[in-house]
Amino acid sequence: MTKKELVAVVAEKAGVEARETEKVYEALVEVLSDEIVKGGVRLNGFGSFKVNARKARTAKNPRTGEVVSVPAKKVVGFKAADTLKERL
Repeated sequence: MTKKELVAVVAEKAGVEARETEKVYEALVEVLSDEIVKGGVRLNGFGSFKVNARKARTAKNPRTGEVVSVPAKKVVGFKAADTLKERL
């Protein structure tokens, strides 16, 4: 589902204009992004997002077999809530 499709479906369900829904979507994405960077977000009934640290490691290039160094980095992790898991 694309942003445009999501905005259209939410606008229809909520009974509001798509323009207003898009503004809310933009604000929501901005707030969620800021809060995930600060440490995480938990949305009851949906799931939680948190920042996970990955250690530096070595890996092999599958094409050449050359050993390369992969630097440490931070990634976003998502864990689905039980409510969402049950729907699946």
